[in-house]
Amino acid sequence: MRVGGALLREAVAAATGATPEAFAETYVRLGDGGEAVAELMAVRPEPPSSLTLLEARRLCESLGKAATIAERRDTLAHALAACRPPAAKYLAKIMGGGMRIGVQESLVEDALAEAFGCDAEGVRWANMLLGDVGHTAALARAKRLHEATLTLFRPVKFMLATAIDAADEALVIGPEWEAEDKYDGIRAQVHCDGRDVRIYSRTLDEITSQFPEVATAFGETGRPLVCDGEILAQAGDRQLGFAKLSKRLGRKQADEDILREVPAAFVAFDLLALDGAPLLREPLAERRGALAEVLAGSRTAIARTQRVADVPGVEAAFEAAVARGNEGLVLKSAASPYQPGRRGQAWLKLKRPLATLDVVIVAAEYGHGKRRGLLSDYTFAVRAGEGLAPVGKAYSGVTDAEIAFLTETFLKSAVRRFRGGVIVPPMIVIEVAFNGIQRSPRHPSGFALRFPRIKRLRLDKPVAEIDTVERVGELWERQGVGERGQRTA
Repeated sequence: MRVGGALLREAVAAATGATPEAFAETYVRLGDGGEAVAELMAVRPEPPSSLTLLEARRLCESLGKAATIAERRDTLAHALAACRPPAAKYLAKIMGGGMRIGVQESLVEDALAEAFGCDAEGVRWANMLLGDVGHTAALARAKRLHEATLTLFRPVKFMLATAIDAADEALVIGPEWEAEDKYDGIRAQVHCDGRDVRIYSRTLDEITSQFPEVATAFGETGRPLVCDGEILAQAGDRQLGFAKLSKRLGRKQADEDILREVPAAFVAFDLLALDGAPLLREPLAERRGALAEVLAGSRTAIARTQRVADVPGVEAAFEAAVARGNEGLVLKSAASPYQPGRRGQAWLKLKRPLATLDVVIVAAEYGHGKRRGLLSDYTFAVRAGEGLAPVGKAYSGVTDAEIAFLTETFLKSAVRRFRGGVIVPPMIVIEVAFNGIQRSPRHPSGFALRFPRIKRLRLDKPVAEIDTVERVGELWERQGVGERGQRTA
């Protein structure tokens, strides 16, 4: 049972008497919600005992049953008031879903195998199928891991691809690959029992009502299956791009107007189960063969693939995929099983940056977890006439030493402080890479970079030489996006 930040703030205020402003200031300074709660709880008298595990479980049940936000706030506040500061810290972390203790799920799987005398591979396999390490632990303890199975309408984690920067990296890993277009949409998993169809997002949330036309098309197959693929904004054979598709996201229902404005289609590229039989351990080549058979003659398309075995072949496939309006390639081993939640070297993704831009940092925000107390999230801008226009924010690509340097520099030079960070004078130039540009009414520049990351600091470059908003517009045109976010080539 997770609770939102606003509810947690209100509960802490009720339990301690601290104002929301005091909570925000403490949170920003410590960079961690649990630590902030513990500090605020420490100023009041400690209770004679602290919340027990059984009481914490009952708390979660009570929060789930609460009919109103006020009831949930009061329930959580009462629980926090019964905690000593260390317990309050971890209760807040659990409630917020952010333990950040550095334990990877694979380590938990190994620990379960050792604790309950189970085969480690069996634990991993069960956890991949269930997608719930708690459920896996219960089965391991009861020596019932064999009961874990792929079940219709219980989504499993998606198999992931490892990013590479150049074609030759793939040929070092393997001599031959199936090259598949990397589509500019959202990953989705379709479950069908022959009639009823449900669609799940990458976060395993059901999104069927957002894409009824995809569900209808799959219902025509008449066979029980679980399929992996991508939902695209597409009109006929023309892809409309993610910017267009984003209008369909987050809605409870897709009304007739949005169905007309942003038609959606599904492109299938893997089959996880068919007619009640799981196919996860079968080679990709066999899964793709079964996929082609079950979708033959249906309105659901299958991703195009081609075999590549050298750098020129990968390069040619990449350029062709981009020309079709896609992001790049996913290279897959024909012998690979489907490994839910895993990111290995059986699948590789090649997405070259559209370009790089020299920009200047205009604001910096405090990070979280390992980066708490450090200014590690940077808003950057390009030149726009005599001024500057922000085009994005990035936090990846800088070293710990660079973050420490930037934090010290910006704290000394800040022109204004705000909750969570500082406004800084335009003095530090950075080079950023990105995978696309989209129109953005939220940015004064009118543009936002997609997936920006910092390539390097450019301390050698003066602000007068950074890129301009006109340059951003040129790159936007080059990527083939028209004024309404539609692909023009």
